[in-house]
Amino acid sequence: MNLVLREALLAFRRAPLLSALSVTTIAFALFVVGLFGLVAVNLRHALRQVEERVEIVAYLLPGTPIETATLALRDIEAFPEVEAASHVSEDSALARARAELAEFRDVLRELERNPLPASIEVRLAAGFRDAESVATVAERLRGFGFVDDVRYGRDWVEKLDRLRQIAAAAAIAVGSAFAIVAIIIIGTTIRMAVLQRGREIAIMRLVGATDGFIRFPFLLQGALKGLLGGVIAVGLCYLAHLAISRLLLEVDFFSREQAAAIVGFGTLIGLLGSATSVGRHLRRV
Repeated sequence: MNLVLREALLAFRRAPLLSALSVTTIAFALFVVGLFGLVAVNLRHALRQVEERVEIVAYLLPGTPIETATLALRDIEAFPEVEAASHVSEDSALARARAELAEFRDVLRELERNPLPASIEVRLAAGFRDAESVATVAERLRGFGFVDDVRYGRDWVEKLDRLRQIAAAAAIAVGSAFAIVAIIIIGTTIRMAVLQRGREIAIMRLVGATDGFIRFPFLLQGALKGLLGGVIAVGLCYLAHLAISRLLLEVDFFSREQAAAIVGFGTLIGLLGSATSVGRHLRRV
């Protein structure tokens, strides 16, 4: 194992410029992916904050007893999609309207009769804030005989769903594109290394070295290049994060798991690039 690792490291000394070029190219390819990932992380965080505001309001028929609403709350909170539910009385609804609608405060104060109905406000649990789950819960609420109307902003929830889908699709597309570019680059550098050491490989075969023994240093070399590229990419992303946070607005950075995933992704594409190239070109040497 030490011999294989030494052979892989010697490749950096044999062709330092080529190795530096491949590592740099991988780093910048992953840096672009990382920047897009930072956008995705912060967009996801913003969407999560918006999702927390997704709720369903079931307006009750006038005269619905508080006991009936209280019993219904227990049933509603037992729904797997529901995080919490609360009853808002007519008086509470009017007090909230007066506090939140300052421009209509005088009008609301002069009302002789409270026009606002009592309601049950339902907050959905994480993982159930998509359009389908919201519509399902709303339909169940309509099944209660004392419910007059159910509102949840259907168009708004559907737009939130589409935004999530677009962000996920764009992340996959960009990540795949730059992964392919990095694999091609690594494959090219490994191919040049194989051709450069053609005579040495032929001698190794004459003394009984197997293709697996010859191939492994090249695979390790590609993985190391991908690893270094991933580490540099994460460092560049962190510098970009600091610059954006200081000059524009406060943004979130990757978690440790996400940063490790970028480094692991770089290692993987380095390994794939090496495997793709070395298998094909060893047969020509």
